[in-house]
Amino acid sequence: MNLVAHPELLELLAASHALGTLRGGARRRFETLAREQAPVRAAALVWQSRLASMTELQAPIVPDAAVWTRIRNMIDAEQSQHAIERQRDAANAAARPQGGWLRSLALWRGATAAGALATVLAVGVGLNLRGQLNDAPAVQYVAVLSDDQAAASMLVTFDPRKKQLVLQRVGSYSEGSDKSLQLWALPPGGAPRSLGVLDNAPALRLAASESDVHEVPTLAVTLEAKGGVPPGSGPKGPVVFKGALIEKTI
Repeated sequence: MNLVAHPELLELLAASHALGTLRGGARRRFETLAREQAPVRAAALVWQSRLASMTELQAPIVPDAAVWTRIRNMIDAEQSQHAIERQRDAANAAARPQGGWLRSLALWRGATAAGALATVLAVGVGLNLRGQLNDAPAVQYVAVLSDDQAAASMLVTFDPRKKQLVLQRVGSYSEGSDKSLQLWALPPGGAPRSLGVLDNAPALRLAASESDVHEVPTLAVTLEAKGGVPPGSGPKGPVVFKGALIEKTI
């Protein structure tokens, strides 16, 4: 397929590739086309650059004290493993006839105790890591909302476990003190449905259910009067950001 002749599809595939939502055979076919066709390769690089720049806008976060505890536990477990290996080598040497069986027995007892300690530490580290993974946000839907110049302005993800839409501003747009931004779902063949009014924070969380975003191909952000439009009303102001909502299959 000639993606160059379908620029909208090319942009969508390049964005999905950069986000990691393009999987399996579709991802391999896109990468093959990128190697063979310069415009496809350029689109992929542009989207990779756009998304990579988001990390530079993220405010630094001081690690929680529990992070350092987990790191120390992992280091202690690794050191215990090295100690076990050294004691095992020493035990093997002591097992030779000139060492005597009593010395070998003592060394093996020490190695067994060290092994038990390493097992306890490893279990503790594993439980900590499992808890950290369970607390990590799940992402089921992703959207990169762009302005009329195709510049990425907002990243939107949906976490089904916490039932939250997470929005992060990645541009320099400012709506002014007398205006508000409002997020809308644009279902096919239906009226726009408000998902919430946004404040001017760089990151924001909105309560949402999967039904709010399921089978919604597009999200849009409009510029409205302060506080947004009344419930039950449609958008009144202009669309400032818009983008496809992509469901992750994995």
